[in-house]
Amino acid sequence: MTLDVQLVGTTTKMAIVSLRPGQVVYSEAGKFLFSSADVVMETKLSAPSAPAAQQAPGGGGGAGGLGGMLRGAMDAGKRMLAGESFAFTHFSTRGGDGLLALAGVLPGEMRLLELDGSSTWYAEKDAFVAAEAGVHFDVAFAGGRQGFSGGEGFVLEKFTGTGSLLIGGAGDFIDINPADYGGKLRVDTGCIVAWDQNIRYGIERVGRMNRQGAMTAMFGGEGFSLATVEGNGRVILQSVTIDGLAKALEKNAGAGDSKTGAGMGGIFSGSAD
Repeated sequence: MTLDVQLVGTTTKMAIVSLRPGQVVYSEAGKFLFSSADVVMETKLSAPSAPAAQQAPGGGGGAGGLGGMLRGAMDAGKRMLAGESFAFTHFSTRGGDGLLALAGVLPGEMRLLELDGSSTWYAEKDAFVAAEAGVHFDVAFAGGRQGFSGGEGFVLEKFTGTGSLLIGGAGDFIDINPADYGGKLRVDTGCIVAWDQNIRYGIERVGRMNRQGAMTAMFGGEGFSLATVEGNGRVILQSVTIDGLAKALEKNAGAGDSKTGAGMGGIFSGSAD
């Protein structure tokens, strides 16, 4: 059964899921918005590996006993390395069709990706919103130089298996194939959301280590490195970087107080109501 998902909203997308009996969706903490009363929520260390009808009663994704607990604890430890939540929230319905709403943690878009068992997707940390049972969540190491220099960090999210996967990011999304532009694109490290297994991800230094290179890196706003994506595949980019959003919020923190608050600024600015 295909997961019934509608992406609604404009500047901030949310996913409206119609859960049928036997279907299981799992998400990270903080991604749940609302649900109908017949939707059951359970917190578990591991993701479900089979539809609810095929799971053992009370099992954590079909893996029971000590072995299942150890695997769940190991998976949770790897997720913590990626900066993700320690546990997953599982959603299912035991009655009729249930209503479930989920969203990312930042204002922006979402994408629904369908995995067919032969495809693999990689994503930046925090991109994962939810997936249905059958989609396996794992972590992948970007490599020393790439990991420490790139905006995606040392540990990436990795998704395999079969089923629907929801990812989210900041701002607007664009789907692009490097093969349409000579086979290679250079991208701000914070703009990459996800890419498929046909894409090679790397890090490239901005300019040479000379005066102009230092000027570009220090004052051009891009730092010393850019990400590269090569190959014939799908890349999802976002229009707002998390670093840029954080800097904008920090820069404007307290701006409202300065307009209407203490000191001489409060006398000569703002409303006199």
